[in-house]
Amino acid sequence: MTLIDTHIHLFLKQFDNDRDDVVKRAVGCNVGAMLLPNINSSTIEPMLNLSNKYPAYCYPALGLHPTSVKKNFSDELYIIEQELEKHKFYAIGEIGFDLYWDKTFIHEQIKAFIEQIKLAEKFHLPVIVHVRNAFKEVFDALKNVDFQIYNGVFHCFSGNLEQASKVIEMGFKIGIGGVVTYPNSGLQKVVKETDLNNIVLETDAPYLAPVPFRGKRNEASYLPYIAESIALLKKLSTEEVAFTTTKTAMEIFNIMVTDFNYLTPAR
Repeated sequence: MTLIDTHIHLFLKQFDNDRDDVVKRAVGCNVGAMLLPNINSSTIEPMLNLSNKYPAYCYPALGLHPTSVKKNFSDELYIIEQELEKHKFYAIGEIGFDLYWDKTFIHEQIKAFIEQIKLAEKFHLPVIVHVRNAFKEVFDALKNVDFQIYNGVFHCFSGNLEQASKVIEMGFKIGIGGVVTYPNSGLQKVVKETDLNNIVLETDAPYLAPVPFRGKRNEASYLPYIAESIALLKKLSTEEVAFTTTKTAMEIFNIMVTDFNYLTPAR
């Protein structure tokens, strides 16, 4: 049973004391790959260092997180484009909109999002989209982008079933993490009604740890708890959830987990 964590910020300071142990625990829990979405220019170097240290497990993605979008966002995007020319990345992300804490830079977030979607098209990469209190804004922005084929993930999906259907109709998948284990999250209905082929797994570590670790630092070794919750909701085996979500993640991000079995899993 091989799992892929499609969203983990393993390069952040919360892991400075035990990062190597976190990787070992993840591998011990059958997590065969971890995608590392960038935040801003200050996190590029530690992200790349980690990816170079664990090339078989850590896959870097490059983008400007919406909460890091300020007046100087053009300077940040310039750095990102330069890095895209120099190194191999597996996605543009994470990018998007966050209007939960602050709406001061909404216009800059719109411009930064559109420019990074264009970078995804230029470099033929999928996108990792962050949306918090901003589904209308992200849908409106996507209408203004002449993007031929949408490909990527709305990570840590927090919308309703109608919004999930719209995201999937556009060509994206939805990332499901620890929030699905929270009894009052409302995410259970979305997962039940969404085809498993349109779901990928993530932790968003160090944030949003699943039950029974809620409130503690999250890590990739907790990914099986998320897979098990989805399996219970959809009345499937955990192995089938692992197989399908891993296959989808590999297809989106063009990565290969070497021990992944392409044979249909036993029910």
